[in-house]
Amino acid sequence: MTMNTSPLQLPTYDDVAAAAERLKGVAHRTPVLTSRTVDEKLGAQLFFKCENLQRVGAFKLRGAYNALARFSPEQRRHGALAFSSGNHAQAIALAAQILDMPALIVMPEDAPASKMAATRGYGAQVVTYNRFTEDREAIAAKLAGERGMTLVPPYNHRDVIAGQGTTAKELLEDVPGLDYLFVCTGGGGLLSGCLLSARALAPQCKVYGVEPETGNDVQQSLRAGHIVRIDTPHTIADGAQTQAPGDITFALIRQYVQDIVTVSDEQLVQALRFYAERMKIVVEPTGALSLAGALHGGIKLSGARVGIVISGGNVDLERYARFLAD
Repeated sequence: MTMNTSPLQLPTYDDVAAAAERLKGVAHRTPVLTSRTVDEKLGAQLFFKCENLQRVGAFKLRGAYNALARFSPEQRRHGALAFSSGNHAQAIALAAQILDMPALIVMPEDAPASKMAATRGYGAQVVTYNRFTEDREAIAAKLAGERGMTLVPPYNHRDVIAGQGTTAKELLEDVPGLDYLFVCTGGGGLLSGCLLSARALAPQCKVYGVEPETGNDVQQSLRAGHIVRIDTPHTIADGAQTQAPGDITFALIRQYVQDIVTVSDEQLVQALRFYAERMKIVVEPTGALSLAGALHGGIKLSGARVGIVISGGNVDLERYARFLAD
């Protein structure tokens, strides 16, 4: 097997700033909420960046649109292809619709029905697969080759990462002087983009990624010093069922992150209930990782200003009702 020894072309904060210009008038500048209840509980000030109120219900539109907006005319003619458990799927579908190009999405057959319906609703074609027995990357690569489409991965892509980084850019502009930032982590696209913004705008801010206990591929990779691949994890955080970080995301995370902490599914359910009961917002399980990490990650936050990135709010209502009722 031949090894690729060429250096990685990592995105920079300049790429994040350029993405922010492209996203003006396309992505919402989502609100930042606060909660006296949780502030009193932790003895800190928490600031919630609500990407559950973003278009498509998640931060993913930022990276998807930034990537597709940089396509050549030839790439636009053939269109974009992506694989995703849901939020990236919807984001690519909407970005393609806005930019008037075809889109094809490879989605797991057990993806939340609401996410699959929304993806088709934006005009994309959907091809399904079994996430526990089939390789989505192989399926996507085959289809891209057959149709001449450009594959846009959900996280391991310079333009996607730069777009996701605009989330923290906005938060740090709206709330200067954060001491900590907690970011939901699957493949690491959001985390690595937020790290670029934090390093540029708030170098004193300690950034933590938060993963499900059963899906701690990034934490294991960080501890080992190289990318560790795990089996597809079983967790209610369907957006964080990744098996390994990408080489680009891991390079940025390894360089800049303070640490990765993990939380249990039960702790995610507690966070979902808090959001619903106290803050009156709908958050999906993956989007609750950041708050659960701040509450249960063992980090002393007393007296600190803490940013919490809520990554999304796309959850089937029947499933959501079960979480709240259990």
